[in-house]
Amino acid sequence: MPPKFGTSGLRGLVVDLTPDLVAAHLRAFARACPMGAGLFVARDLRPSSPALSAGVMAAARAAGLAVTDCGAIPTPALALAAGAAGAAAVMVTGSHIPTERNGLKFYTPAGEITKPQEATIMAALATPASPAAPGPAVVRNGTAGAAYGARYVTAYGAAALAGLRLGVWSHSAVGRDLLRAVLAGLGADVVELGRSARFTPVDTEALDPATVAQLRTWAARGNLDAIASTDGDGDRPLLSDAAGQVIAGDVLGQITAAALGAEVVATPVSSNTGVEADGRFGRVIRTRIGSPYVIAMMQASAGQATAGRVVGYEANGGFVLGFAAAGPAGPLPALMTRDALLPLIATLVQARGRGGLAALVAAEPARFTAAGRLRDVPAERAQALVAAFAADAAVRADFLATLGEAEASADHADGLRLTLKSGRFVHLRPSGNAPELRFYTEAETPQVAAALLAAGLGQMAKALA
Repeated sequence: MPPKFGTSGLRGLVVDLTPDLVAAHLRAFARACPMGAGLFVARDLRPSSPALSAGVMAAARAAGLAVTDCGAIPTPALALAAGAAGAAAVMVTGSHIPTERNGLKFYTPAGEITKPQEATIMAALATPASPAAPGPAVVRNGTAGAAYGARYVTAYGAAALAGLRLGVWSHSAVGRDLLRAVLAGLGADVVELGRSARFTPVDTEALDPATVAQLRTWAARGNLDAIASTDGDGDRPLLSDAAGQVIAGDVLGQITAAALGAEVVATPVSSNTGVEADGRFGRVIRTRIGSPYVIAMMQASAGQATAGRVVGYEANGGFVLGFAAAGPAGPLPALMTRDALLPLIATLVQARGRGGLAALVAAEPARFTAAGRLRDVPAERAQALVAAFAADAAVRADFLATLGEAEASADHADGLRLTLKSGRFVHLRPSGNAPELRFYTEAETPQVAAALLAAGLGQMAKALA
């Protein structure tokens, strides 16, 4: 399958992300979208990312743009630096998808490209590029990562995490050293775990059993209050409690939104319904899955007179701050892109004053999600299976009967999300980033959500066999 735009930018196999294809998309981006003061470029730690980054910068210079190379930093750090400079940006990253894949994530000076801008870029691909005088020599920015980290120390203060002993699972996350430095700057005693020279794709929404077991082993051996990490490009958080129990990303989102005093919350249909359960937010807006949809709803809400303090988050934990907030020690400006540091820090700060992470999570509404995927499922097969389920109530009934469930209602907004008569949910959809079929569940306990997930994935695997 050739590279294409998914829920988070252009993604595809590295062998298909040729210099010509990368240059064509960069030129189309430059023609279709505002570039402001030029183009900032950064990358994750995948083996293919340095060459792709060099290709992006060469194409940008050839298009006449002033290019700033930010090196290997997290995606939200790039977005923060580019936004402050009034520049566009491209992040070279495949996020959590396998190593043989990679991608480009595009930003205008206002933030992530919108779905309408994505369509404009696609249309511009068919338009011949006009010759341009080459841009100036590439400028190096070596402070963007530090500035991103400093925003949290400024907002929360040097003693915000004092007394906590925190493990940081470094693996191959591009922000691993920055995460350790920020947590230490907030007063925590930080222990590094599992640093890897080999790229490791980490999907914070669907951890493999070996990773879950490893987190529990580290927790048992390390006398730790928590273990923190991110995905490869640093825009999705991972947090476990003192026992190594992973806290779901949507629960991190709920806690963070409440801690910031949010009034309006935008979140995809895959996030658990605990956000609506206790009435602490004035309005909850449900969206399709993907940060562009969350941000679009946030922007639409912000344009209303009664919007108030608007935030967004996804089930993977990525958090979008849509208003100028105040931390315990200082200001916390808006950052309209998915971020991992804020939900990690805000949740740890709340837990420090509430008897630990396990106690903090136990106080949240009793709704729990689980997510998994069937890999190497071509997009057309995944789409056909979802379409067959969506079109035939009898097919759905047979599927749900194998899970011991029955349908109450169906939502077709993004894949197929079924409300069950038990009050639980199941949701299946093709991935927007990779050849995978995604499956999500929600239930009243983590154990029931996990059991539904395992059974559902098993039945879908049989259907695809």
